[in-house]
Amino acid sequence: MQHINLWQMEVIPWYVFGAYWVVSWLRVKPTKTTERSVDRLLTVALVIVAFGLLFENWVRIGPLRWRFVPDEPWTNWVGIGLTWMGVAIAVWARYCIGVYWSARVTLKEGHQLIRTGPYAFVRHPIYTGMFLGATGAALVAGEWRGIVAVILLLAAHSLKALREEALLTREFGDEYTSYRKHTGFLFPRLGGTASMDTRPTGS
Repeated sequence: MQHINLWQMEVIPWYVFGAYWVVSWLRVKPTKTTERSVDRLLTVALVIVAFGLLFENWVRIGPLRWRFVPDEPWTNWVGIGLTWMGVAIAVWARYCIGVYWSARVTLKEGHQLIRTGPYAFVRHPIYTGMFLGATGAALVAGEWRGIVAVILLLAAHSLKALREEALLTREFGDEYTSYRKHTGFLFPRLGGTASMDTRPTGS
């Protein structure tokens, strides 16, 4: 019987992530407002380059293939654990945002401000999960290409999140301003007052 190796254990959650995104994409509300194509293109380009650095062997050239952590079992297991945790957070957040999700910066028809699940603590938990997952993949790879990938992914999602916040502030006004005061951007506020919102999604 063929055993699953460490790299396969690292890659499996990304396949789960992709499969869930494809299936859930079929159940979203029609779009009312969307971002400019040039902004979307920049995000997609950075994400593609980041994941190429993480998972494509042909980019292992020059300093990108130098190691930043020792090739030890503990670094692999910590990385795998981070990836599974990050993907779990992203899937949880995607489930909570439900029909209001979009791959682009958009407002949906009848858009509601989501404060359930991880959105009770951070405003962009899908990006948080992807950042943690990519950090885990970088640890498993153990090479500087992984660090570059994480930086690119963080930059892409931070810029996208700022555009989302500008759009949501215009749409929800003081309600969103208050929400921002009690939640973190990508990570929970230290000593914050946010707590799990148990109301139904979209309420």
